[in-house]
Formats: sequence, C-alpha cells, structure tokens
Amino acid sequence: MGSNLFTSSLSGMNSAQLGLATTQHNISNANTPGFTRQQTVQSSLSGAQFGGGFIGQGVNVSGIKRIYDQFLSTQVLQEQSQASYLTSYHTAIMQVDNLIADPTAGAAPAIRDFFSAMNGVSNTPESIPARQTMLSNAQFAVNRFQSIDQRLTSISNGLTGQLTGSVNQVNMYATQIAALNGNIKRAAAAGQGQMPNDLMDQRDQLVTQLNQEIKATTLTQPDGTMSVFVGSGQTLVVDEQAMALQVVQSALDPSKVDVAYKTTSATVVLQQSALQGGNLGAYLNFRDQTLEPLRNELGRVALGMAMSVNQQNQAGLDLTGKAGAALFTVAAPRVDRGALNLGTATVSASIADIGAITTSDYQLTVNSPAGSGYKMVRLSDKFVTNVPTLPQTIDGITLNIGAGGLPGDSFLIRPTANAARDIALTTSDPAAIAAAAPIRGTSALTNIGSGVITPGVVNMPLPLDPNLQATVTIAFDSATTYTVTGAVPPVVGSVPYVAGANVTYNGWTTQITGTPSVNDTFTVSANTNATGDGRNALLMVGLQTKNIFNNGTTGIQAAYSQLVGNVGAKTNELAVTSLAQTSMLNESIKQQQSIQGVNLDEEAANLLRFQRAYEAAAKALQISNTMFDAVLALGR
Repeated sequence: MGSNLFTSSLSGMNSAQLGLATTQHNISNANTPGFTRQQTVQSSLSGAQFGGGFIGQGVNVSGIKRIYDQFLSTQVLQEQSQASYLTSYHTAIMQVDNLIADPTAGAAPAIRDFFSAMNGVSNTPESIPARQTMLSNAQFAVNRFQSIDQRLTSISNGLTGQLTGSVNQVNMYATQIAALNGNIKRAAAAGQGQMPNDLMDQRDQLVTQLNQEIKATTLTQPDGTMSVFVGSGQTLVVDEQAMALQVVQSALDPSKVDVAYKTTSATVVLQQSALQGGNLGAYLNFRDQTLEPLRNELGRVALGMAMSVNQQNQAGLDLTGKAGAALFTVAAPRVDRGALNLGTATVSASIADIGAITTSDYQLTVNSPAGSGYKMVRLSDKFVTNVPTLPQTIDGITLNIGAGGLPGDSFLIRPTANAARDIALTTSDPAAIAAAAPIRGTSALTNIGSGVITPGVVNMPLPLDPNLQATVTIAFDSATTYTVTGAVPPVVGSVPYVAGANVTYNGWTTQITGTPSVNDTFTVSANTNATGDGRNALLMVGLQTKNIFNNGTTGIQAAYSQLVGNVGAKTNELAVTSLAQTSMLNESIKQQQSIQGVNLDEEAANLLRFQRAYEAAAKALQISNTMFDAVLALGR
C-alpha cells in the first residue's frame, strides 16, 4: 500500500510539473504569430489488485497536444487568401480610378474643350485666333491621351516587378515548408508518434503566409508531412521536396510576363486565370481583366476621335480653299508574332470600320494542315471565327498575312492598344482646319416659286466622289418633275419631285422644299470663296456626341464616360467587398483563437491549479514517507 501511495504521489508531482511547464510555454508564446495553445494529455495508471479489488497507482502523461480546430483553420486560410486578393486588387485599381476620373487631369475635360474650341471655329471660321485655340486644345487632348497611356504603361511595368516579388515569396515559403516537413517527419518518428507541436505551428504559419500570396490547398499525410497544391492542382510541396514558380516571358504577348511551374525536368506556363487568390492572383487579374482592357478602351476613344475628325476634315475645304487633310496621326493595330512561331510570315492589320472595332485583343493561328485556313479568337469572350483565306475583315480589322506561315504559328492582334500612346497632331497651321464644306446649293435669282434648296452635305465615308465639285443643275420642267444636268452618270429623263426628299448625286446630298415653279432652277457646285463657311466645322463639333462606336450606338464622350464609369463601379465594388472580406476574416480568426489561442486568464488559473496539484501530490508523498518511517520504527 505504501509503495502504491509513493508511486501515485510521484506520478502526480510529475504530471503537475509537466502541466506547469506546458502552461508556462503557452504564456510565453501568447503573442507568437501562429502559436496554438498546448495541453497535457493525462490518463490514469492501471490499478494494482489487492484482496478488495484494484487500487489506483497514479496518473500518466501520455503526450502534449495542440488544441487545434481543422475546420476553423481551413476557413481562415481560405478567407485570408481572398482578403489579400481583394485588398491588393483594390489598392491597384484605385491608382487607375484616380487617374482617369480626375476632373482636371483626365481625358474627359480635354475632349470636351477640344470640341468646344471647334464650335468656336464653326461660328467664326475666318478667325485665326479661333483656329489657333482649336489647335491648342487639340494638342492638349493629345497630351492627355499620351500621359494617361504612359501612366497605365508604368503601372503595367510595375506589376511585372510585383509579380516577380510575389513568386519569389511563394518559392521561399514552399522551401521552408518542405524543410519543416522533414523535421516534423523525423521528430514524429523519434517521438514514437508524438507530434512536434511547435514545428507544426511554424508550418501552419508559413501556409497562412503562403495564402496571402496565392490560394493554396493542403493535405496532411500519415507521416506528418504536408502536401501543398496551387493553381489547378499543381503540387508546390510534397514531402521534403519544394517545386517552384517562375516568371517567364509570355509566348503570346512579348510585353507581358506569365507565371510558369518549374519542375526538375521542365518549365510549363500555367493557365494564368487558374492562379486565384492572394497578391499573385490579384496582380494577374488586375493586369488582364482591368488594366489591359482599360488601355484598349482608352485607345479606342483616341482612335475614334482621331479617325472621325480626320475623315470629316478631309471632307471639307481649308482656309486656302484646298481639300482638308488629316489632323491627327492614327496608330495601326499592334501585331506581335508568337515567340514559338517556326514560320517567317508576318501579319499586317489596319482599321477598316471604327464602328465595328471592339476593345478586345485577338489571336490569329495558322491551321493544320497547311492551306486549311486560319482561326481567329476574340480573347475577351473566346469567340472563334474560322477564316478560309486572307485578307479578311473581322470586327472592323482588315488582316493580311505574308508568305512563310507554318501550321501552329500564332499572332497577337491588338487593334487599339497603342492608339492613345501614338496619337499626335499633324499640323500647327491654323489654316489647315477645313471648316468649309466643298459644295454649296443655290437657287437661281430668277426663280419665282417658293422652292428652297439646302446648302448640301458631302456623303461619307471617304474617299470623296471625284465629281463632287462638278456643277449640277436641277431645272423644273413642271411643278412635279425636274431634269438634272451635270450628274455622273448622267440622269436621263425627268425626275419626280417630292418636297424634302433627299436629292443625291456626285457624292453629295441636298433637299428641296416648297413649291417650285416651272423653269425654276437650283444649282449644286463648288463652294468658292468660302472663308466664312463653317458648315464642315459644325459637323466636326457633332462628332462629340455622334454614335460612332459599337455599330452606331455610342459616341466619343459617352465611350470615355463609360470607361470611367466601369472602372469606378469596379473600384467601389472592390472597396465594399474587400472591407466585408476583411471583417469576415477577422471574425473567423476570433473564432479560431477562442479555441486555439492562449487565454492568459485561463493560463493563470491553470498555474494555480497545477501548483496546488503539485503541492498536494508532494504532501501525499510526505505522508507516504511518514507511514514508511512508522513501519520501520515497529522493527526497532
């Protein structure tokens, strides 16, 4: 009995001592990131049999366990990845939103001021100061487009560095997790199945940090090691081996980099859209879903303004009476050869229809076998157009390919990517503004009827009819019919008169209203001495709101407003969702820490509890010793 009391007391003291040590360990690591509180696992020792039954022999500490909740920890990892993604995306897009929506530095006021100055020219077409003001505002609009594009390009270049930094962080965490896997595996084997809790905490903390960079999933193996997966299931860590991500030049677009998966035998470019979550996913999605489309949209606005103003200016007469010329340079679509192309062919592209131009990029691929045509993929929605031969016009872009193309060769076509960067004013001469219309409709002074002819407008698009300024005479041979002379091709016979109907010949259109009398004549001829004519300038003013994009549904000013609105809406959405996600993350961390975290009040109580347990066990040991001394005294 005395022996049992001695053994039981000693085990109680050992148990309390381990409890005190574990409690002190918890207290010491209360502020250690990723630390999970620990607890001794106790079980009673098997009882010793005696005549009346079994008597207990004390307590056994079978291990130290982590108070760990797998469900809450997994939830925190997932929400951490999403919170980092949304925060980084929001931070990045705010730069763009502030840039394009700036009421003074954005392009909207520059576009508005340009057309306002053009309106001044239409009101006083002979005024050199008004024309100079228009050119100054045109240059300011050009500068705005170029400045915004340069800033967007700078942001894009900065993203390359951020992507590289994020990939390096991922690789560093992967290497450290792999090293801890080995330490944990060996420690567990040496401990006969007992897990090294602190090493597991360190590994879990690394996985948390990894999820701030990229969304990762984990799987714990029976030997205690943890496998880590990213992307669409690529293994980042297995046992003690860490794979690596790598930043490589994009094979499709030489101006971009892609994230690749590097193994011991090969480097494979990953599907970029599969790299979700964390900072890395935010940088990729911001670049591919916001920044590059935004540059395309900005370029389309610049391209639309330049092309439409150029066409209208070429449809008028300048201050010297000559046909107008282009006022802006127009950037051709950018075409990049695929880095893996084996053929020598090059692709050329030009804008055929601004109304059909989208803000998407395209990939043209040579089909296999040779001679079986081409495949054109609109990258924004993956819409495929099969092209049997080239040249061909698709979505307003005319494409042609030279000799030397081999099956599998690909080309990236970016119709508007460089348009804002390359727009420029072609002249500094105020006289070059073609404010006047090249033709004018007039009524003969001898007319006695009430018929009236409009000045007439030039039919678009370019090129203009070569007979545009040839004199055409409309003579009424009755109150209801007229004959036409000077038209090309000639008009044979009488033409029925319909008041207000379009009269179209030689590339112009006019209307006659009222009731002409017999022998009344009207003439459409070259507009000479037209320095005071601002009709063509007025048509250029109308381009600000004329629906030239999206097949005639959106104007220049409206297109830029949509651009600003889309970015603003996305920025606001990310502001709300990132705040909500951060709140969810904090709430999940609170729930996790309520179970896994160290509660100093609880640990202080445990110190007292284990102290009292130790003192009580020691007292029992003292009593056992007294009893043993009493037994020894009986023999003296």
